[in-house]
Amino acid sequence: MKTIIDRANTRGKANFGWLDSSHSFSFGRYYNPQKMGFGLLRVLNDDYIAPGTGFGRHPHDNMEIISVPISGGLAHQDSEGNEHEIRAGEVQIMSAGTGIEHAEMNLSKTETTNFLQLWIFPKRQNIKPNYAQKSFPAAERKNKIQTIVSPTDEEALWINQDAVLSLANFEKEQSADYKFHFSGNGVYAFVIKGQIAVGDQVINQRDAIGIYDTEQFSFKALDNAEVLLIEVPLN
Repeated sequence: MKTIIDRANTRGKANFGWLDSSHSFSFGRYYNPQKMGFGLLRVLNDDYIAPGTGFGRHPHDNMEIISVPISGGLAHQDSEGNEHEIRAGEVQIMSAGTGIEHAEMNLSKTETTNFLQLWIFPKRQNIKPNYAQKSFPAAERKNKIQTIVSPTDEEALWINQDAVLSLANFEKEQSADYKFHFSGNGVYAFVIKGQIAVGDQVINQRDAIGIYDTEQFSFKALDNAEVLLIEVPLN
């Protein structure tokens, strides 16, 4: 098993007043040739959006875009006619395909919204744009791993890639084994809250560890922990 660790304080930063964002990989004005993604995971942004503000309408194509609200909520509107609200406890995915424009605004006029946005390169190019969202109750991932995005799991949101995203909420001292869904994939484990150990590596809040060249691995919660596990092809 091989690993790579990205500490929270090494992420790129962008603060525009209305948006305070930390970039795990090169994005926008932040460029680091050593941080261009993990396999086909291209973007992992940790975004804080000020009340009453958000991302105006902008285009995407041929990218799988996943939003995971941590606190607060977003109003989504796109050129395919989708208009939805997404809140903490839900997950949203958009296959941009041949092209789509969308806007994301903070639902609240008084509270900051925090969400993770991920971009994953698609398996097939130029598909018809697709949008979906679903609620994933935290009680269903207490001390276990809950699949939220998958190309094959009917209980999860569909993605146009051999990629699987999972959330796990573990109490202190609890542990789990993760078995890869696709041969040759890697996992980028991002600690949303708390602290975990993978082998002898301690991964703190907002740190991440990339794991590859193995078929499975184990992790243990050193404190109450919430973890996003992102399994993607490496090339």
